[in-house]
Amino acid sequence: MRRLLTTLAILLVVLVAGMAALVLLVNPNDFRAYMVKKVEQRSGYQLTLEDDLRWHVWPQLSVLAGRVTLTAPGAKAPVISADNMRLDVKLLPLLSHQLFVKQVMLKNAVIRLTADSEQQSQPEAPIAPGGHQVDDNSESLWKFDIDNLQVADSLLIWQRANNEQINVRDINFTLQSNGNHQAKMEFSSRVNRDQRDLTITLAADLDLLQYPRQINAKVTQFDYQLEGADIIAGGIKGEGSMQVVYQQSPNKIVFNPLMFSANGSQFTGSIDAQFGSIPFYTLDLTATQLNLDLLSGWHTDTSDEKTQSSPVAAAPVIANQDGDSQKSLKALREFDAQINLKADQVTYRAMNISQLRLKAKNQQGLLAVNTLAGKLAGGDFALPGSLDTRADKPVIKLQPVLQQIELGDVLKAFNIPTAMTGTFSMQGDLIGEQFTASSFEKNWHGMAQLTMQNAQLHGLNIQQLIQRAVARTTSGVSGQDNYQRYTEVKKMSAKARLHNGTLTLSDLAAESPFLSLAGGGTVDLLGRQCDVTLNVLVTGGWQGNNELIAQLSKMPIPLRVYGPWKQLNYQLQVEQLLRKALEDRAKAALNNWVEKNKSSSEERGLKKFLDRL
Repeated sequence: MRRLLTTLAILLVVLVAGMAALVLLVNPNDFRAYMVKKVEQRSGYQLTLEDDLRWHVWPQLSVLAGRVTLTAPGAKAPVISADNMRLDVKLLPLLSHQLFVKQVMLKNAVIRLTADSEQQSQPEAPIAPGGHQVDDNSESLWKFDIDNLQVADSLLIWQRANNEQINVRDINFTLQSNGNHQAKMEFSSRVNRDQRDLTITLAADLDLLQYPRQINAKVTQFDYQLEGADIIAGGIKGEGSMQVVYQQSPNKIVFNPLMFSANGSQFTGSIDAQFGSIPFYTLDLTATQLNLDLLSGWHTDTSDEKTQSSPVAAAPVIANQDGDSQKSLKALREFDAQINLKADQVTYRAMNISQLRLKAKNQQGLLAVNTLAGKLAGGDFALPGSLDTRADKPVIKLQPVLQQIELGDVLKAFNIPTAMTGTFSMQGDLIGEQFTASSFEKNWHGMAQLTMQNAQLHGLNIQQLIQRAVARTTSGVSGQDNYQRYTEVKKMSAKARLHNGTLTLSDLAAESPFLSLAGGGTVDLLGRQCDVTLNVLVTGGWQGNNELIAQLSKMPIPLRVYGPWKQLNYQLQVEQLLRKALEDRAKAALNNWVEKNKSSSEERGLKKFLDRL
């Protein structure tokens, strides 16, 4: 045992002495010009080492450098700049003055992908036969031959053309080669923009056999979380996996197949992004269950049956919300896109939407929604339209088609008093500036044809109002003994005109077994009030004098319904109509009697009196 320990001690001393001698005999700055030359030969980039190179022995034999920059030919700013660089080298090749790098480690690096850091064409560049410039991207100029690459606590600055600059912070990146142009990659970072933070972590297996023309990646782990201003408490988070193919010419990246989640909603499909002067994005996604309430934070408070949203981190007070919204919409001008989304089940404001289909295409700010359809509340809906952001103010056009949708469910979802329920159908043409409830109540305008079936006007029984008013005026007739607390209408139709929050109803007509009505009026969407005048004909439910009932069944009675939706008021003119009707009956009866007795002079005088009446 003692001999073994002695042998190990001798070996350790020899190893330490050998490494010390190696450090003393080999100057790392001897490789300085070699590294700069090799980088320039293989990539065309200029490597700058500002400080002297020095050895670092423990725990890994390494070469340490100070500030390092890597600049593309003709670029105004370096692509990569780092405060520290460490090269982990192999020991044995150093004995023959050869440098083999096992790992490159950059710390506090800044990676710039901007116009200033892009390679610029050089007029004096060599011209190949045929008049073509030497292709710096040819296969012979660059090979992936570094075993490991590590970037820690670094920053990526990304800017395309004149777009806003995006900063990707806290980058931690590891790339480990396992031979045969295969590698494993781990990446984590954080993107901060517009008071929002996006955290990303992923792991992938890389196939670099065709590098740099093409890179294939199998992303085995992908986690993300979005938090910040106007995002629900807890943020939007999820995970996924995908197969990624990056192609250099034409410059594009494809995610297919793609699987990811967002707050419990699962998506599958593909994304294709083609880069150029005008990027083109293609999204083809399918979801079995899409819960928009979990993404927006909306939920129902069952204690008092009110709807509300989860707390969100508010944007700064100085923020211009309308300006921010228009700025986000103007981003549509910068690219073309096509989206195809299918969702079997969608939850929106506690409403269940099935068989949702969305097909849309954007052409530099003109977004055409060719299909937005599904099944909702027992019926169908289709909301085709367009969004034009090419002018200073966006213009939204919608041609909604609703068929047999239960109106009460929709009103409840938007926290509107359910003053009326029934199956609702609509076909219209609407124009507005923003797709929000407040904008709809103030700025939208258009026309629509409305119909309802099996409608109920809650809180007001028109038949009861009229029959009881008549019974108070005359003792000849009365109404029913019991009434419902609503007006029931089998079929109703109207033309509607919306202008700046005021809904004007015309050609309003409704029928039921006991009454029919016609009229029109206005509805104030912002003030939650209405003022509607109806001519009501009560055709059933009367009891008493048959002759008077027959006359009342043919007598339209004016009814004005006005006031707040939650407390409707009404105005009737029954007494004046009945008084006139009784006078007409008396006058008709006397005229008939006079016609039968024309020979009497007294009767002729009475007829003259009646005529004067």
